[in-house]
Amino acid sequence: MGAGVSNWRLAKAVSRLGQLGVVAGTALDQILCRRLQDGDVEGHVRRALDQFPFQKMARRIIDAYFIPGGRKPDAPYHPAKMHTVEGFHFSHELCIAANFVEVFLAKEDHNGLVGINFLEKIQMPHLPSLYGAMLAGVAVVIVGAGIPLEFPNALSALAEHQPASYAVNIVGAKSGEAYRMTFDPAAFIEEDYLLAPLMRPAFLPIISSDVLATVLVRRAKEAIHGFIIEGPMAGGHNAPPRGALKLTEDGQPIYGPRDAVNMDVIREIGLPFWLAGSYGAPDRMKEALAAGASGVQVGTPFALCVESGLTPEFRRELIRKAFLGEAKVFTDPKASPTGFPFKVAELEGTLSEPDVYNKRRRVCDLGFLREAYRREDGSIGYRCAAEPEKAYLAKGGKPASLEGRKCLCNALVSNVGMPQHLADGSTELPLITLGDDYVGIGRFCSAEQPDFTAADVVRTLLGS
Repeated sequence: MGAGVSNWRLAKAVSRLGQLGVVAGTALDQILCRRLQDGDVEGHVRRALDQFPFQKMARRIIDAYFIPGGRKPDAPYHPAKMHTVEGFHFSHELCIAANFVEVFLAKEDHNGLVGINFLEKIQMPHLPSLYGAMLAGVAVVIVGAGIPLEFPNALSALAEHQPASYAVNIVGAKSGEAYRMTFDPAAFIEEDYLLAPLMRPAFLPIISSDVLATVLVRRAKEAIHGFIIEGPMAGGHNAPPRGALKLTEDGQPIYGPRDAVNMDVIREIGLPFWLAGSYGAPDRMKEALAAGASGVQVGTPFALCVESGLTPEFRRELIRKAFLGEAKVFTDPKASPTGFPFKVAELEGTLSEPDVYNKRRRVCDLGFLREAYRREDGSIGYRCAAEPEKAYLAKGGKPASLEGRKCLCNALVSNVGMPQHLADGSTELPLITLGDDYVGIGRFCSAEQPDFTAADVVRTLLGS
């Protein structure tokens, strides 16, 4: 659901309907900073921070970023620092507070369950982000885009306010070298906070193969409460096809029998599972239940409903294109700096258009998808295949990795109406991701009435 698309408003709407509403955990620290710089017009962020257990921390954040009345429309946002393996104390404070705020607001005024979704590949904010979400009482943690073996131990430690660590992937690390992030809640807990244990949330890894499910169960079965099995028709990042990469004539990855999940293996494991990837239709819901699933995970219909964080103009234009028969989603094997295929919804004026993308000046100022690498002297450096070419190559990046890479960090935040304004007068442009079932969005609305709600989605899927 991208950064800020599945926001607290959408998660709350879904949870109130008796389903699991899930907030996107990506870039919440930057989103918090931008909401405050935009003046927090309705006061939601500050109301949540009033309930934050660490009030001195909350005050530091408000003092640093809140602008009464909001910044000037063409003024640049003051960004938070980019994350590093070593971590910055204030950066961790921002992650703790931002994740608390998002979950708190999603849980406010109802008794439904709220979850949070993280991308395993965005490793450096994980520990403080988890702690902040748990302080707010998050019920479920969902993790995709990687192998999340480190999460169970981190959840257990943080529930007791104990130090947690997380293994970091370092490109070029030598045999025997281990790099771990550490996070100690004691460095952030204020003196008047009562240290009652936190609820340990349920843990649901997102998987795309039965082999990975088997590995996770063998390593941490007691800590896993089920699986979300996501196919390549889902929006956002997709798992790469297994084996040598083959492309269609228009350049999209080809998935084959080796990429199909063996459902017999999944059922034999005995844990609950949910199916994802173009399951946003009543018949697909019935199909999932018939296969033994506990339900489905749905993104695209909710991304286009009125409670979504997606900018209303983009949302309505995408729906209009669908009714004109022009809905198209391209699985781009190059767009994401992670190297994972990434679903791109084609929309005029966005980075989905080659001419628009080619005019963008490369800049890397958010850095969530940077990779950490080992320098020759053993220290850690950071690079991104979407950053300026010379900088990337100077850091040992491969020239072939530069082709077609797009700055997803800035684009995804632009999707939700908070684009950065650059010194040269340009504005960061969006790049919207949707799943393949975008073409069927008409089951929830009409050309005359394109606006629909989360309740419309749930009612349609349940056939009620």
